[in-house]
Amino acid sequence: MFNYFYHERIRKSVAMFGSLFNGIYVLRKDSSGQVLSQVKVPLAYAPREKFLDRIRENPDLRENSQVAVKLPRMSFEMTSLAYAPERQLNKQIKFNYTTEGSITSRDSIQQQCPYTLTFQLNVYARQQDDALQIVEQIIPYFNPQYSLTIKPFSGISDFLEDVPIVLNGVTYSDDYEGVLEQRRTIIYTLDFSMHASFFGPIESSGIIRDVRNVLYTIGADSDIKLETIQVLPNPLGVSPDSDFGFTTNIIPADSAGA
Repeated sequence: MFNYFYHERIRKSVAMFGSLFNGIYVLRKDSSGQVLSQVKVPLAYAPREKFLDRIRENPDLRENSQVAVKLPRMSFEMTSLAYAPERQLNKQIKFNYTTEGSITSRDSIQQQCPYTLTFQLNVYARQQDDALQIVEQIIPYFNPQYSLTIKPFSGISDFLEDVPIVLNGVTYSDDYEGVLEQRRTIIYTLDFSMHASFFGPIESSGIIRDVRNVLYTIGADSDIKLETIQVLPNPLGVSPDSDFGFTTNIIPADSAGA
């Protein structure tokens, strides 16, 4: 019943979401406002709990070669995948397109199935100013959404899809009130939802390029063939997506090939 196909939709969505935040920097300044250093904030795909466990470790260089995680940094993960019925369109509609270089076949794709992908972006920092710099570089672009245009199918260059990404909210936590030996970690959590669409397999079908209508007259014993009306595109080798006309041929019954 089901045929194999793979459009890498979830994989592309995760990569597309992460690419939004891989160019964020934090500046360190002195009291006069001069820039002392510029740090690019690392970004990784990982659950929040794993990063917190790693950050809160207390490494001992004499017995453990593991080094504490350097802050600030960011992590993100996809947290859920849910059907979005409010964005469902007519399921009978198909997207048709002609395969490049082909004049005898045409491909079609069924109407997309809408889903909402939720993501969580976590910002970790030791100093409040570092965290605020990162968050302030993100929030203004989502008002409340930011749209990206992608190519859902690698083999179809002119098929584009707009993907809105919505910032649902920002939460904040600080473990500064912990024990003296505990490392301080400021965490900003940004929750996003992405309006994605899933497509089924690409189906191919032939293009009708020769239409014939045979006319008969009713006889006493059997019907008598009179003529055949043939309709062909003009010119014959024209592309289906081109502007072309038609040629109508009326072929009598006694003609060869009628």
